[in-house]
Amino acid sequence: MDDRRYAADAAPGEEATVAGWIHEIRDLGGIAFLILRDRTGKIQVKFEKDEMDETTLERALGAQRESVIRVEGRVEAEERAPTGVELVPSTVEVLAEADPELPLDPSGKVDAELPTRLDNRTLDLRKPEVKAIFEIRSEVLRAVRDYFRSVGCTEINTPKIVATGTEGGTELFPITYFGREAFMNQSPQLFKQLMVGSGLERVFEVGPIFRAEEHNTPRHLNEATMIDFESAFVDHHEAMDVCEGTLRAAYEGVAEHCTDQLETLGMADEFGVPDGEFPRLTYQTAIERANATGELDDVLVWGDDLSTEAERALGADVGGHYFVTDWPAEIKPFYIQDYDDDPETSKGFDLMHPRMELVSGGQREHRYDELVAGFERQGLDPSQFDYYTELFRFGMPPHAGWAYGVERLVMTMLDLPNIRESVIFPRDRQRLSP
Repeated sequence: MDDRRYAADAAPGEEATVAGWIHEIRDLGGIAFLILRDRTGKIQVKFEKDEMDETTLERALGAQRESVIRVEGRVEAEERAPTGVELVPSTVEVLAEADPELPLDPSGKVDAELPTRLDNRTLDLRKPEVKAIFEIRSEVLRAVRDYFRSVGCTEINTPKIVATGTEGGTELFPITYFGREAFMNQSPQLFKQLMVGSGLERVFEVGPIFRAEEHNTPRHLNEATMIDFESAFVDHHEAMDVCEGTLRAAYEGVAEHCTDQLETLGMADEFGVPDGEFPRLTYQTAIERANATGELDDVLVWGDDLSTEAERALGADVGGHYFVTDWPAEIKPFYIQDYDDDPETSKGFDLMHPRMELVSGGQREHRYDELVAGFERQGLDPSQFDYYTELFRFGMPPHAGWAYGVERLVMTMLDLPNIRESVIFPRDRQRLSP
């Protein structure tokens, strides 16, 4: 349909062809109105029954809601119409008839539970407020990619089928690979580290990861899309600078390019770009501040991870995004470097939203002997990771990096109640289809 005109672009005085879905039909006797919806919005189609042939009327007004139609006609100004114009049709073609029994109401007048919406995601995305979430998600990815390129990164794609897990053998989805056991990758971590030892030096990736965790919470998925960064010749402080830059770029992109979507979500007035540098709290300071809130059932001590309760208490106390640095070495992965003068403390960090953790990162161990020792301290067999460790014999520069999930970023950015709202086809313990 090369001559198709989007609803938002139809201008008074022109002949136009529009195509989309029947959003609503109102038959008022001698006159009827059909609201046609496309990706840009809605346009009113007016039928004056005395001036139209019976076949065209029956074809248009007899179609079911959500049927796909094509309408040709004259665009006229009409201030009482939803968008200030209406189409007076000359021809109407029903391209695909919809079943009258819809599993959910795309107009949003009748609410549907989240499982029903996810079972019928195509229909669900016809609702403007749902579509707006994924248009914002798309802008987040564009803005983040542009920021990475602005700081000299090369985009890479790493394997999603691997022989061993990034964290050892836990939480892996096994698959059969030509008669051998293989796994879906938990993270591009080891591969992106190898790339900083190559001529690329500074890389990023946006891609899926798979975690066989038996969670059933509003903020966990078993397949997620991760934004990963790794760079040679930087430390954990510089990696945090880049991390903060990507997040700010995402918010700035949405603020600039998604005003209509924010309006649709009722967030136009409250959405703001984080300002000022994100506070950087040491782990010790973080647990002390969390304990001091008086909101925790159990007092945190050195070596404890931050519980959901602690994250929320500390987030409310800080009041914005913040980093937690200098984590205990024992609770960070083997590839995180420890301080030489304090081996109990690592150069790992997390970026936190007041509601939850967003980012995990740190400076990596680039020295071969220390890296192998880290495997052994965590009960891992270094020989299973020869493809990774052997390259550290050939000149691996100091490097640092991090990763965060697109879904959690969008969830916290838009204050969504469930992470499944931020992914089109979520994968969790119960959901494998659609």
